[in-house]
Amino acid sequence: MNSIIPTANNPIVTPATPGAGVGASSFSASPTFSPLYQQIKALITQSLQSGEWKPGELIPSEMELASRFKVSQGTVRKAIDELSAENLVVRRQGKGTFVATHHEARSQFRFLRLAPDEGVPHYPENRIIEVKRMRAPAEVARLLDIKSGDSVVFIRRVQSFSGVPTILDDLWLPGSIFKGLTAERLNEYKGPMYGLFETEFGTHMIRASEQIRAVCADAAIADLLNVDTGTPLLNVERVSFTYGDKPVELRRGLYLTMNHHYRNELS
Repeated sequence: MNSIIPTANNPIVTPATPGAGVGASSFSASPTFSPLYQQIKALITQSLQSGEWKPGELIPSEMELASRFKVSQGTVRKAIDELSAENLVVRRQGKGTFVATHHEARSQFRFLRLAPDEGVPHYPENRIIEVKRMRAPAEVARLLDIKSGDSVVFIRRVQSFSGVPTILDDLWLPGSIFKGLTAERLNEYKGPMYGLFETEFGTHMIRASEQIRAVCADAAIADLLNVDTGTPLLNVERVSFTYGDKPVELRRGLYLTMNHHYRNELS
């Protein structure tokens, strides 16, 4: 029988002995335990977070991990099943399991939800409008879980599909993480922005939370997107998180949806 592995969040708790004294009443609530595979999943995630296995690298086999954690191979398989479903790792038939990376084609559209009404999705062209360091306004600081006034990198860019401006993005990134990020570096880099964050700043985006509302383009936005003032736009505010549920990007995007739609999959 597999034993329960104690972790910081799931310590082994010894039930109080009946009649142990007055203090026993404080333990009346039953302790909660994570299933064993969830504990193995947490340990594997810790290794991903620490950089033991980097994005794109092969992780040890299920048999090796089972030996390392002293559990059954089936327990490890169930843990990896969940990590795969959460896009933290990728299984490749006959090759093994790899740490997910934003450089893979399948990952490039995971965070880009705007799809053309006709044809296949393709990655947009980027035009960097502005990159600067600034002090975080209170709302930005709150969403990034930093202090108001802390350094952030602000990026404004326009993304175009087939030469047509379609997305105006404003991004705020913690300055302590993204030291050395400049407009020149962004313009030099030809892959997805999250790939740059992953490769050069050691920050892997694993999930995001979004809020969506309808707005109208003001004069400045209309000029950047080459549309009339008052044109309907989709306003998408996203907070992206890395390991440990740490917020590392605030993004506010304005989407032109005359030839595109916002696509989501629910499961």
